[in-house]
Amino acid sequence: MKLKHLPYLLGRKPIPQKFGFKTLSFDLPKDGAIQYAQWLHPRSYHKPILQETVDALRTFLSPGDVAIDIGAHAGDFTVPIALAVGPTGSVLAFEPNPYVFPVLAANAALNLEKTHIIPMMYAATPQDGEIEFEYSDSGFCNGGRHDGMSKWLHGHVFRLTVQGRNLETLLRNNYAELLPRLRYLKVDAEGYDLTVLRSLENLIREFHPHINAEVFKWATREMRLDLFTFLKSHNYTIRRVAGDSNYLGELLTERDLMRWRHYDLFAIPKSPK
Repeated sequence: MKLKHLPYLLGRKPIPQKFGFKTLSFDLPKDGAIQYAQWLHPRSYHKPILQETVDALRTFLSPGDVAIDIGAHAGDFTVPIALAVGPTGSVLAFEPNPYVFPVLAANAALNLEKTHIIPMMYAATPQDGEIEFEYSDSGFCNGGRHDGMSKWLHGHVFRLTVQGRNLETLLRNNYAELLPRLRYLKVDAEGYDLTVLRSLENLIREFHPHINAEVFKWATREMRLDLFTFLKSHNYTIRRVAGDSNYLGELLTERDLMRWRHYDLFAIPKSPK
């Protein structure tokens, strides 16, 4: 935690900052011209849309597939996923932060001949209702729910109340026709990933999608083991994501969970449907 943030940790209310976006263009060798709305928050990293990122997703996704992106942020991964599944597929993109959600919505409105993104401003929670997230700055760029972690450790001192929804109920009520084609579930929730996955356990059991989950840098060994054990219990092979263009890094065992401070898991169904 930064010392300048101490007053906010002790209860002082910050002045929120809002930032717009600019539209960038990328020319991909296979997918052609792609537009992307880049959030202008100074701490929002600029990640170009690359052909190799899309190609890596196409090793397990096909046109017409359905993906769920939880913690979609501005859409830097949502757009490549949407390109991989094409306009006949769908990406259900969830981002509860009202400061960045307009950028995600802007990306959903671009490239309509090549993608189909459905943005929703909700967090994935066990029950419907409000939930408090913590962020690292007053522009609410990087943050989430940090259950089980000391605020003095993770240092995200800027609080934001967001809307949570039980996504299984929402999806079965509103998008039931898409669920049989569910092939990919991406979760980026800063240590809240296991809670999200547990809230979707019935869908995971029924449709057995590939899963990309984050191992947060402040997660304890016990938290990492709980996530690993959950995925193993649902008949997944678990690898470390080696990069945006390589999901098939090291095959992981319990002994590997503390080898890296912060990394992503890629869970591959042993008996895909």
